[in-house]
Amino acid sequence: MAKAKTAYVCSECGGEHSKWQGQCAECGVWNTLSEILLEPAGKASAGGARRSGYAGASGAAKITRLASIASEEDHRNGTGIGELDRVLGGGLVGGSVVLIGGDPGIGKSTLLLQMLGAVGRRMRSLYVTGEESLAQVAARGRRLDLDLDGLEALAETSIERILAEAAVCRPEVLIIDSIQTIWTELLTAAPGSVSQVRESAARLVRFAKESGTSVFLVGHVTKEGGIAGPRVLEHMVDAV
Repeated sequence: MAKAKTAYVCSECGGEHSKWQGQCAECGVWNTLSEILLEPAGKASAGGARRSGYAGASGAAKITRLASIASEEDHRNGTGIGELDRVLGGGLVGGSVVLIGGDPGIGKSTLLLQMLGAVGRRMRSLYVTGEESLAQVAARGRRLDLDLDGLEALAETSIERILAEAAVCRPEVLIIDSIQTIWTELLTAAPGSVSQVRESAARLVRFAKESGTSVFLVGHVTKEGGIAGPRVLEHMVDAV
């Protein structure tokens, strides 16, 4: 059996190195490298698009003259929460990916559940919880006096199963709470590790762009106040 190939990734900048070293050669920060398992060649097709660039849902990308592309205004759907609409630039945009960060207990999950309560009647939505049970999510919704009839939820942490369910129900709004709990079976690292967070986020970003779904990722915050996980995560999304 061929030996599994590994690499070392910097949690600050996402730079990859062939062997461990105390200082990242890309950003100069010390003690930020962690080992990841590289995908075997047979599984490269699952993540190949993220390395070669987004190719769209139809397959291979084609060169297109920009002048031939019809002008389209970004259609924004209001969330029903004025301040949230303001920071989102007017509302939800199809295909956008937003990373929501904040201290524990500050109200990230509550805010997003309130948003779904406001848009659930007119937009298909899916709330994926990896940290709480469905009973806990439903109980919070009832405490907030939300209309739960139009809301669908899924307690799951496998990105493969999440995307399979999303492909069936085709939500217009998808919430992942939280990205640090999501893992992919392509990697052996533990959930929350640099490789798992980066790979799972990449799969969700690709899904958003191909399907036109508005995706919200809830992210943990470190004691220093930054988004936990690889710094490259903040560059993969459209807004933080």
